[in-house]
Amino acid sequence: MTITQKQQQGVTFFASEEMEQAGGVAHGFSTRLGGVSQGMWATLNLGVSRGDDPDHVRENYRRFFAAIGAQGTRMAMSNQVHDNHVRVVTKADTKEDPYEKVSYEADGLVTDLPGVTLVIFSADCLPILYYDPVRQVVGAAHAGWRGTAADIAGGVVRKMEEVYGCDPRNILAAIGPGIGPCCFETHEDVPNAMMAAFSTPVLQYLHIQENGKYTVDLKGINAQRLEKAGVLPEHIGICDVCTSCHQDLFWSHRCVGTNRGSMAAAIGLR
Repeated sequence: MTITQKQQQGVTFFASEEMEQAGGVAHGFSTRLGGVSQGMWATLNLGVSRGDDPDHVRENYRRFFAAIGAQGTRMAMSNQVHDNHVRVVTKADTKEDPYEKVSYEADGLVTDLPGVTLVIFSADCLPILYYDPVRQVVGAAHAGWRGTAADIAGGVVRKMEEVYGCDPRNILAAIGPGIGPCCFETHEDVPNAMMAAFSTPVLQYLHIQENGKYTVDLKGINAQRLEKAGVLPEHIGICDVCTSCHQDLFWSHRCVGTNRGSMAAAIGLR
């Protein structure tokens, strides 16, 4: 699958060509461009806990949803804890105001409700969007390194299979913009966690440097986990853009810490 940069109504985002061609779904990975926020949140901040003006954030959501073609105003948001819990979104979980509190903790969301947009947040961690065009089910996952080690990527596939009867071979999975191995340099705790979880198959994504630290390819590991869960390789798209390298397009937690906005990835059945 191919993930490309797009612009609609002044909003810059990334999207999967194959998901668009499949029809029936609106989706996109936001950048920091195209909103109304100011200062360190400029301009398309979609984070509701960053200290930004709530009216600016609400307008940013309106613009982002309009750009990706999301229909309706109902949404369900993740309350991320860097784990592998996947929430089955029902009508009771949906809201119109992004500032309405979320009562659950989850790094993954799945639903078959049309008109409901699933939203997960990122600023270096990987956003992953899922679509089964046969069963008409969508999903979203937030995969930081802890969530990656906990296999949140495969967990969403298994939840779609268990709850909605999805065949993993029909699922399209798009891994959005996130930190690349060029910039994700860590101590041995991260590669140790990956090896403990997945053993030798992940060795190809872990590389020791001359300074004794490691580079970790989270996108490669998550793609491998999607394949392990049954998603066909040709149904997996990987955006190769690094959020840390391209701070003109994205916020990077690794580069600027908490003084920033947040990107979001969103998907919903039309």
